[in-house]
Amino acid sequence: MAAAAAAPVVTVGVAIPVPSPWREVIDGARIGSGDPLGEIVPAHLTLLGPTEIPAASLDGFRDHLGAVAAACPVFDLHLRGTGSFRPVTEVVFVAVVDGIAVCEQLESAIRRGPAERERTFPYHPHVTVAQNVGTEALDRAFAALAGFEAKFRVESFTLYTHPSAGDWSFETLTGAPVPWTPRAVFPLGG
Repeated sequence: MAAAAAAPVVTVGVAIPVPSPWREVIDGARIGSGDPLGEIVPAHLTLLGPTEIPAASLDGFRDHLGAVAAACPVFDLHLRGTGSFRPVTEVVFVAVVDGIAVCEQLESAIRRGPAERERTFPYHPHVTVAQNVGTEALDRAFAALAGFEAKFRVESFTLYTHPSAGDWSFETLTGAPVPWTPRAVFPLGG
């Protein structure tokens, strides 16, 4: 008796891209830390981290994201200084000082439906600066952006996809990380 083939899945993520000129500052610090994703993952605030969903659910997930975005008004996001999740995880980030509650509400609403899953850690809105690097590199990244500040209006969020585990991909051929692909932008407030 042959085993049933697994249903195709797609890995999705949802984020608020950090706009210029602040994106370039954060990207420069991330690349400078030696973070292996620094050159292929632009600065962003994650609303839904990498999540596998059935490929057949992708259209329904897009509809869900459209409804979530339509129900959320445009808001201001204020980033300032650095923080760290150490010793729980080896991550340095730019902290969110205003807009936290809206990000938490968006994250909670997005995680319903096809992307519903248990969290590994409590959600804490932030913009990653360095991870998967040594302690000294984390310390340098923490210090480099300690005085960082950015204020901008959030008018949308973006759906990204990434090849799922086991997919044939560029990474399989070259060993280089595969960038996330933006698939749709969802304007807030409809």
